[in-house]
Amino acid sequence: EPTLAMSLELDVSRWKMAFSVGLGQQPRYRSVAARDLAAVRKEIAAAKARFGLSAQARVVSCYEAGRDGFWLDRALKAMGVENLVVDSASIEVNRRARRAKTDRLDGGKLLGLLLRWLAGEEKAWSVVRVPTPEEEDRRHLHREWKTSKRDLTRLTNRIKGLLFGQGIHLSSLKGLPQQLGRLRLWDGGALPVRLRERLERDWEQVQRLRQRLGQLRAERRKLLQTGEDAASRCARKLAELSAIGETGAWAYAVEFFGWRKFDNRRQVGALAGLTPTPYQSGSTGREQGICKAGNRWIRGLVVETAWAWLRYQPQSELSLWYQRRFGSGSARVRKIGIVALARKLLIALWKYVESDTLPAGAVRKALVEQG
Repeated sequence: EPTLAMSLELDVSRWKMAFSVGLGQQPRYRSVAARDLAAVRKEIAAAKARFGLSAQARVVSCYEAGRDGFWLDRALKAMGVENLVVDSASIEVNRRARRAKTDRLDGGKLLGLLLRWLAGEEKAWSVVRVPTPEEEDRRHLHREWKTSKRDLTRLTNRIKGLLFGQGIHLSSLKGLPQQLGRLRLWDGGALPVRLRERLERDWEQVQRLRQRLGQLRAERRKLLQTGEDAASRCARKLAELSAIGETGAWAYAVEFFGWRKFDNRRQVGALAGLTPTPYQSGSTGREQGICKAGNRWIRGLVVETAWAWLRYQPQSELSLWYQRRFGSGSARVRKIGIVALARKLLIALWKYVESDTLPAGAVRKALVEQG
C-alpha cells in the first residue's frame, strides 16, 4: 500500500498541510489552526480517504526545525505518524536573485523533498536528531547559565557606560551603592538624581543575576559529583582532563557528547560546523573556510578549549603538532591553525568519551596535582 506523505509549514496562527502519495501526484493542501492536533488528525484521515488508502496506511510527515521545537514531533509520533524534523539550512532553494515564497510553496517544496527521501535519496536534506524530553530538559541548566552570564555582562557594561558619559571611570564596580554618594562630576557636583536611581536599579539586577549564577553553579557541581545520568558521567570524565573546566565539561556533555551517537570523525566535525567548504569549478578552486553549519555553542567552546589546551597540555601530540605547523607563523596564521587544532581536539575528545582513549601525550588533573 502506498505511503501517505505529509508536510507541515508552521506559523503562529495557522499551519499549512500538504499531502501526497508519490512524485508527480498533485498535492492536497489544507490549512488548520496552529496547535490544533484534533484538526491535524482529522485532515490525515480525510487525506487517506481522498487518496484511497486504508485507515491503517503508513503516514510519514516532516516539518522544519525552528521555534516550535520538538513537542510536535512527539505529538505526531503519539498519533502513529512517522515524523522527521528537518534542518532548515539543508533545504534546497532557487538560486535566482528573486524567488516567490509563500507557505503553500514552502509546504509543497517540503513535500517534494520528503517524497525524494522516501524514494531512497538520503542526501535530499539533513534530518535533525530529536532529543528525549529528559535530554532536552537537561540542557536548560547550561543555557540559563550562558544567558545569565550574557545579561550580567550587558548590565555591568551599561553601568560603566552611563558613568563614563559623565566623565567618571570606575575600574571596579564593587560596592557601587556606597561609591555613588562619593562620585563627583567634572564640576564637583553630585550625580543627577534620576541617573543615580537608574544605576541603583541596574545594580539590584546585577546582584540578582550573581545570586542566580551562584545557585546554578552549585546545582551543576552537585550533578557533576553525584549525577548518574549519561550527561553527568560524560562531564565528570571530561573534567578530569587538564585544560577543561567544569563549565566546559558540562557544556560538552549536555550539548554534544552526552546524548548523541557518532559513527565517524566526519560526523563529529560536521555537527560542530568545523568542516571545510571548498569551491571548485573547472580550473578555479579556492577554500571558503569552515561551514559554520553546526552547533554554535560547541564551535565557540572548542576553539576556546584549543587555546587552553596549548597552555595546559603543552606536551600532548596535538600541541606539538600545532607548534610545528603554526607556532612560528604570524598572528593570522596562528588563528587559522587554532581552528584546525579545534577540530582535531574535538575528535580526540569524542574518542576519549566513547572508548576511554586518552589523547596522546595528554595528562589528567589528578596526575598534575600529584606531580
